Amino acid sequence: MPELGRPAPDFALPDPDGRVWRRDDFAAAPGLLVMFICNHCPFVVHIRDELARFAREYQERGLAIVAINSNDWTQYPADSPDRMWHEASEAGYVFPYLVDESQAVARAYDAACTPDFFLYDADRKLCYRGQFDGARPGQPVTVTGQDLRAACDALLAGLPFERPQRPSLGCGIKWKPGNEPNA
Repeated sequence: MPELGRPAPDFALPDPDGRVWRRDDFAAAPGLLVMFICNHCPFVVHIRDELARFAREYQERGLAIVAINSNDWTQYPADSPDRMWHEASEAGYVFPYLVDESQAVARAYDAACTPDFFLYDADRKLCYRGQFDGARPGQPVTVTGQDLRAACDALLAGLPFERPQRPSLGCGIKWKPGNEPNA
C-alpha cells in the first residue's frame, strides 16, 4: 500500500462521452476520493447501490469523487467505455467515471484491485487507502461504507483519521500483457 502523505498523481482521462477530466479539475474541493472500479467485478457489484448513495451524500458535503476503470476491456468487454456509460446510468453514479486505457494511472496510484479507494486531503496528500467496508459477496454483512465514511467524515471535519486502514479486497485489475506492476 502507498504510504500516507503521498501526493495524488496527476491524471487526464476521458469519460465514455469523451470529456477529459484532470485531477486539478477538483482543486477547490476539501478532499478528493479516487476510486478504481469496473462494471463486472462481483465486489463492485456488491457495493454498487451503497456506493452510489455514498457518492451523492458526500458530494453534497463538498467531497470531490472520481472513479477510474483501468481494466483491459479487450479481454473483459463488460468493462468497455460503452458499458461504463450504461453502468453509470443504471447504478445512479453522480461522479465522473473515467477510462484509463493505457493503465498508466492505475500504476501511478498503485491500484491493485476493484474496488480500491484513495482519499486525499485538500493538499492532495493521501490520508486513507482502504476498503469501503467489511461486506463481501456471499457474506451476511450489510454494505454500509463504514470504513470509507469514517475516513471522509474525519477529513471533512478537519480531524486526523486514526483508525486502522484495512486494504481493499476485490478482483485484481485486469492488466494488459506487459502492464502488470511487476512486469
